[in-house]
Amino acid sequence: MSDAPQELIAKLQQNVCQVVLGKEDVVRLAVVALLAGEHVLLEDVPGVGKTLVGKALARSLAGSFHRIQFTPDLLPTDITGSSIYNGRTNEFSFSPGPIFANVILADEINRATPRTQSALLESMSERQVSADGEPHSLPLPFMVIATQNPAEFEGTYPLPESQLDRFLLRIPLGYPERAVEMRVLTTHREGEPVDSLAPALDCDQVAALQKEVRKVEVEDSINEYLLDIVEATRACDELHIGVSTRGALALYRASQAAALVAGRNYVVPDDVKQLTVPVLSHRVIPKGYLHGGQREAVESLIERLVEGVPVPG
Repeated sequence: MSDAPQELIAKLQQNVCQVVLGKEDVVRLAVVALLAGEHVLLEDVPGVGKTLVGKALARSLAGSFHRIQFTPDLLPTDITGSSIYNGRTNEFSFSPGPIFANVILADEINRATPRTQSALLESMSERQVSADGEPHSLPLPFMVIATQNPAEFEGTYPLPESQLDRFLLRIPLGYPERAVEMRVLTTHREGEPVDSLAPALDCDQVAALQKEVRKVEVEDSINEYLLDIVEATRACDELHIGVSTRGALALYRASQAAALVAGRNYVVPDDVKQLTVPVLSHRVIPKGYLHGGQREAVESLIERLVEGVPVPG
């Protein structure tokens, strides 16, 4: 890698922030997911910039990019591809679907049926698509950036727990501050700035950064702290199901990526603590009135649990 990791990361973040105004924390978390080699779910009400964040990050990478608009009539083969009969050879050949790209923007993912949503499971977890018993590898690096409206909106199908578990982070956006919204009005006067955004990194540079993430050191005391948080969710009376081992590993990987983004080659407790809500809140199943949604209530519960876990000295 000719440039230092921190220079490349800063270049990527600055490029995205050219068009995603006032959402530096959201951009940072999206970059953390990319460097960890995982996927991200952007969730909030319509019109606050979820699709913009996804497009800006995708266009900042010099790889292939496909946007898939999820609708109720979308079929699994519309995503993964299908086998087509060739009359000249009397054989079936696989025709790849739009999932075959480095970055996938799965727009309004919860507007498709659960059967179609599940078409992404193998792609997200194994980086491949199986058709007629044959595996077809996806290009690397591979990242799914999904957007969704809150589950209580009309015409949505809540993502099942197995699907949610494939996303490293779930990130809400929120409404922008007034000064930022004023800048949005002026910068969008002549069109969409994201359409003219130039790539900041190529795929080889992203792959190199992902390897650097795996080298970030994590001391045993940090691992103990992370597992204490995981066990607190499992012992919580307000939760049906706590964080799984996959969730613990996700928090570990995200903490490594966050440390690299912060310019360190080692993880500190704050890396873990600041990521607990976006990494863990969609991996637990709450009881009673919390069940079936109410993201803010679940996030508040996770925050309370983390505050009760002693931080290593």
